[in-house]
Amino acid sequence: MTIFQSLNTSASALTAQRLRMDVISSNMANADTTRAKLVNGKWQPYQRKMVVLQPKEGGFSSYLQTAINGGTNAAGGGVMVSKIVEDAKTPYKMVYDPENPDANQDGYVQLPNVDPLREMTDLISATRSYEANVTVLNASKGMLMKALEIGK
Repeated sequence: MTIFQSLNTSASALTAQRLRMDVISSNMANADTTRAKLVNGKWQPYQRKMVVLQPKEGGFSSYLQTAINGGTNAAGGGVMVSKIVEDAKTPYKMVYDPENPDANQDGYVQLPNVDPLREMTDLISATRSYEANVTVLNASKGMLMKALEIGK
């Protein structure tokens, strides 16, 4: 474990949470977009996107096994974004609006599967995680500064 590993771990988490906040803001901005992509000559509404995170190296079980077996390097290596996926499970919202140019023959318009309440909850979670990692980063920086003062 290097002296800067805690800084690198916090930095990777900050980057991942920032991307997560960007994706959430994109979802909120497109909450009413009925023409996001053209599929087979027909416009499809915007589909909610989600960020998938994973550990940079190994997983929880590998670190647990290392610690159980008496290994000395049981610290994690941070987190990274493995992919951004579209939420295909949540159905589109159907709203009756026969005046809308995107309405079907029954007068219903397909709206994106973005739920503003869920997005705000995710945004609060990402913000709290970001703030916690800033606190860890500052604490690590403070400890390193104190260690440098010992040598004076």
